[in-house]
Amino acid sequence: QVQLVESGGGLVQPGGSLRLSCAASGSILSNSAMAWYRQAPGKQREWVATIYNSGTTNYARSVKGRFTISRDNAKNTVYLQMNSLKPDDTAVYYCNAPARIQDWGQGTQVTVSS
Repeated sequence: QVQLVESGGGLVQPGGSLRLSCAASGSILSNSAMAWYRQAPGKQREWVATIYNSGTTNYARSVKGRFTISRDNAKNTVYLQMNSLKPDDTAVYYCNAPARIQDWGQGTQVTVSS
């Protein structure tokens, strides 16, 4: 059974930075593309970024140039470096394997506010 545990969220001011972590059990991380998603209050969950086994990355237009997704397979961890944060980035952030969605974790809350 795959477990996904997100961490690293918090309260930051606009323009600030934050690094999120996603710890994944089993072999899902090393053998699958991994992605970050987010869900803001009153909105549907949206895709944020994907990193493939090759290291290739894709980003939603709203975060391109500001966020960086990376992975460390040896640590079974995926990261999301978030820079130049905006209030619209406020959401609960989740990770998952887009090709084979697993049970969602608790997510980690990111709040961007003055």
